[in-house]
Amino acid sequence: MKKLILLIIISCGFYSCSDNILNLSPIDQISEDAVWTDSKLAAAYQTELYNSIQHGFKIHMQSKATDEAFASIDFDIGMIPRGNLNADNVGNVSNEHWTGGGNIYYWNTGFKYLRKINLFLEKMEASTLDLDDKARLIAESKFLRAFIYFQFIERFGGVPIIDKTFNLGDEFSFTRNTFEECVAFIEADLNAAIPDLPARYQSTDANFGRATADACKALKSRLYLYAASPLFNTNNDRSKWEKARDAAKDLLNSGYSLHPDYTTLFDQPSGSPNNEIIFSRQFSSTNFHQNPMNNLGRRYGAYGGWWSSNGPSQNLVDDYDMTNGERPFIYSGSGANITKTINPLSGYNPQDPYSNRDPRLEATVIHHGSVYHGDTFEMWVASDGNTWGYDTYKESGDNPRSNYQLRKFMPDVNTPLSWQYNYTNPWIIFRLAEIYLNYAEAMFELGDEATAREYLSKVRARTGVDMPAIPATVTGEALRQRIYNERRVELAFEEHRYWDVRRWKIAEDVANRPIYGMDIFKKPNGDLEYSPVLLLKRTFVPKMYLLPIQTSEINKNGGSLSQTTGWE
Repeated sequence: MKKLILLIIISCGFYSCSDNILNLSPIDQISEDAVWTDSKLAAAYQTELYNSIQHGFKIHMQSKATDEAFASIDFDIGMIPRGNLNADNVGNVSNEHWTGGGNIYYWNTGFKYLRKINLFLEKMEASTLDLDDKARLIAESKFLRAFIYFQFIERFGGVPIIDKTFNLGDEFSFTRNTFEECVAFIEADLNAAIPDLPARYQSTDANFGRATADACKALKSRLYLYAASPLFNTNNDRSKWEKARDAAKDLLNSGYSLHPDYTTLFDQPSGSPNNEIIFSRQFSSTNFHQNPMNNLGRRYGAYGGWWSSNGPSQNLVDDYDMTNGERPFIYSGSGANITKTINPLSGYNPQDPYSNRDPRLEATVIHHGSVYHGDTFEMWVASDGNTWGYDTYKESGDNPRSNYQLRKFMPDVNTPLSWQYNYTNPWIIFRLAEIYLNYAEAMFELGDEATAREYLSKVRARTGVDMPAIPATVTGEALRQRIYNERRVELAFEEHRYWDVRRWKIAEDVANRPIYGMDIFKKPNGDLEYSPVLLLKRTFVPKMYLLPIQTSEINKNGGSLSQTTGWE
């Protein structure tokens, strides 16, 4: 009886409520209507759009999919160098994957944020909301949309252009636009954004990391360089190289300068003075990363790239010049049949391999004998195999088998090495050295080899690097290879290499070359013997120049969305 009375009371309570009971605002979240009627909420919504920009300080750095590192794992990102990626498992290299996936598959995140950006732009167009810097926020959002579309086209070629939101019940089907149409769409967004953005922020400014006119110009430089490159410019249209030249030139005299120390360029906290960075992903004590502990070795309780799978490769180490400006090796053949011989002009000593090398090697790679954080690294193994150095793979599974560890981005001696420390050095997206290299490449392809050499040499002349200028005798194909190699060493581990070898259409050679490490044997008398060791035979086939779209996404679109060529 008591239960019946209680039921009647509850029922009466419901009937006595307002007729608008189903229209009440949720109390556990902010309703969409509230966002567009409150200037602070609208501004906060727009700030969250910056999460569309990924950073490379994830468990899996993109280097593992390239010849910069030895990916010891055969799963997740390790599928790429082994040629095992397909449309069903490509989600394992998604930025949404728990490892970060090397930021390689970006489809889901990109389109999720694309809808959010389109919604913001639509609401701002219709809104009378008194929003501070409304024009600037709209311009920033157009930059972000352009940035998303650039990430799409470098991965997939042409993709559907979507510049409006769709609601539940709307009828729509998505089809691919052409690569050229996507480039034009990106260009239009950037041109629309530039007039309403500040030219730049100083790296010490609280707004650094937000879009600027210079960030738009830097994206244009990269966009046009890719569009002019052989993968996308199949007819070698000269006008595309001219656009790449002009976009880079637009930033050459914008007040930026090369940072005076290649090491501190990458290891100082967000907010530090740095006049080379044009645009970056910033971090704070509450929004931080743990890249050092992910990538250093067991000496510091770190994971060597997780499963010791981000050890720099011998391939990369071999490509740093000698201090006399000569390449240490001469290469012949290609792919799995590549061979190398010592360049007799270089002075390279295979039993003293790290002496007299480009200083950027020491700033990028920890090797046997390196001193870091006051520790001298030991990667030797005794000839009888019974004893070994503390930093060798035999000591711990968290020491990379390549016998190299990542130095770039790692903290200076004044910063603790601990899982409890919150690291805030920024992930650099655009910096002046890249613009110099973009300009050099475009000028070379347009036939101005002298200017190409000049800007390559500017990068090499950075204070503390001080590498010799590229001689005037280096011309033609030899100069092109110098351009390719300068990008390789200057931009190592910054998420350029994967895309560069594809846009140049040299991946059928480069991505089929085996990955090597370095074995160091200590003889009974204490002498060391250095011996390169084969670690991985790699596989690359032409369809891998672009990524497949996940099978579930193709199925979701009912046949209207075509799969990337070769992955059907």
